[in-house]
Amino acid sequence: MNAASHDLRHMDHALRLARRGLGNVWPNPAVGCVIVAAGLVVGRGWTQPGGRPHAERMALDAAGAAARGATAYVTLEPCAHHGRAPPCSDALIAAGVARVVSALTDPDPRVAGRGHARLREAGIEVVEGARSAEAAELQRGFLSRVTLGRPMVTLKLATSFDGRIATALGESRWITGEAARRHVHLLRLTHDAVMVGAGTARADLPALNVRGFGPVRQPVRVVIANAPIPALPPEGPDHGPLWVLPGPVEAALAELGRRGLTRVFCEGGGQLAAALLAAGLVDELVGYTAGVVLGGDGRAAVAPLGLGALAEAPRFRLAQTRALDGDVFHRWVALR
Repeated sequence: MNAASHDLRHMDHALRLARRGLGNVWPNPAVGCVIVAAGLVVGRGWTQPGGRPHAERMALDAAGAAARGATAYVTLEPCAHHGRAPPCSDALIAAGVARVVSALTDPDPRVAGRGHARLREAGIEVVEGARSAEAAELQRGFLSRVTLGRPMVTLKLATSFDGRIATALGESRWITGEAARRHVHLLRLTHDAVMVGAGTARADLPALNVRGFGPVRQPVRVVIANAPIPALPPEGPDHGPLWVLPGPVEAALAELGRRGLTRVFCEGGGQLAAALLAAGLVDELVGYTAGVVLGGDGRAAVAPLGLGALAEAPRFRLAQTRALDGDVFHRWVALR
């Protein structure tokens, strides 16, 4: 296996580690780091809950003296600024690594190439761009907050085969099965916040938390409402903070970005879904489709969009599909 193939294999390892931080490290990015000496992994780490320690620090601590002369594989450019901890670029230099392979340049103005430059100035070989597409996909939320000023938005729709979320009388439990519902909690776990509209909050009094995965860092609960809403379950170890923000959705998402959120999981209702779609703010669309038909008098998953022509409809690219017992899960990425 040549050097380039080794680099890709170890970066794949770092990316798998980075995914462990999704939904758990905001406002920081979820980063993975693997340190390799003489072909052997001597240290590895990922960003810890709350964003500290960073992945590089965890991997260096695990490697100890074995980091000297080694190669560090990092899914995002090592930071170059002082925050609550010294820069990771300085930590790599102090540890004596000989080579750093990174997947992406950090667009944060406090870094933006300075980490790579600092490493090179110290005589460390720097290779950029290994698995850049995969890293950009994983970092989509962080990149959105830094470059667009808002978190990435995933819109979830659990529907009948004909796109309905309830019968005409409002009965909806349960259209999809247990496996699909558990999968929803898994996706909540990989997002910083779970968001609903005022109508859903009033009608369902949803918990908006992660259940069935043991003690976890619960996502922030966000309700978009321009009028008072009923009391939802209180904050605590089983429920994240509750943020009630006024619309419009563009302003609400900008505020979530200012507060540091990178990934938001929207679970309805129809009015909020329509507002996000109409404004072009849905980055990923995930669907759970059941083999049941509710008919035209059932409640639609998305409120009217007011489209004048088919060409105006929001379009998405199929990225993933799988069976979940009797239901189908499908994930779509916005075409932009």
